[in-house]
Amino acid sequence: MGDTTRSLLIQVAGPGCPRCETLEQHVRQACAELGLPAEIVHLRDLREYGKLGVVFTPALIVEGKVVASGKVLSVEEVKQLLSTVATSQD
Repeated sequence: MGDTTRSLLIQVAGPGCPRCETLEQHVRQACAELGLPAEIVHLRDLREYGKLGVVFTPALIVEGKVVASGKVLSVEEVKQLLSTVATSQD
């Protein structure tokens, strides 16, 4: 592995509905369980996340790339996805 101190930029996109809030909580929990340094931002402005290519919410964006949309990922799904992303950046 490379530099493990580098922080990932993780964005949760959605207007603030319960599904979006749940995804954000799952992302925060997954990062904590993985010990993954990350800057987690919740994008609530449709215009802002629309520019990133998000069509369905909630959406998960890692380092500017939409990696999931239209569903609430479980904590385990987020952990698996983030592990894959972190490994591919090494």
